[in-house]
Amino acid sequence: MASVAFDTLKFARTLRDKAQLSPEQAEGFAVAVSEAVQGDLATRTDLQTLDTGLRNEMQTLRTELKNDMQTLRTELKNDMQTLRTELKNDMQTLRTELKSELRESESRLETKLERQRSEIVKWMFGTIGFQTLIILGAVIALVRVIRP
Repeated sequence: MASVAFDTLKFARTLRDKAQLSPEQAEGFAVAVSEAVQGDLATRTDLQTLDTGLRNEMQTLRTELKNDMQTLRTELKNDMQTLRTELKNDMQTLRTELKSELRESESRLETKLERQRSEIVKWMFGTIGFQTLIILGAVIALVRVIRP
């Protein structure tokens, strides 16, 4: 920070003449204000330097943020591709397992159908045989009745 020209004598006289302070009080105020002003005021150059520094820092942060975003974007794309590949593999495995289970179910159903078919054939032949016996019995009974 640069120093600023401050006329303490003129300030002390003004306090003494217009505020009607004692010369000691006026000088004390002048010295206090001078020290405060000398230590805390920023010049235009100070502000421009600060502005330039802040702008450079903001540009650096902007660049870092863009780089970080690009890195995250790349990582996200890679993660998504990995997930897609894993999902495709899992789906293929599931598809294979389902086909296998379907074939097993189909085979069990065919076996059950074959058993049912043989049961139906047994019942049909049994029924036909029984009906044949009944018809033969009826024919024989009719023949005996007709031929006494």
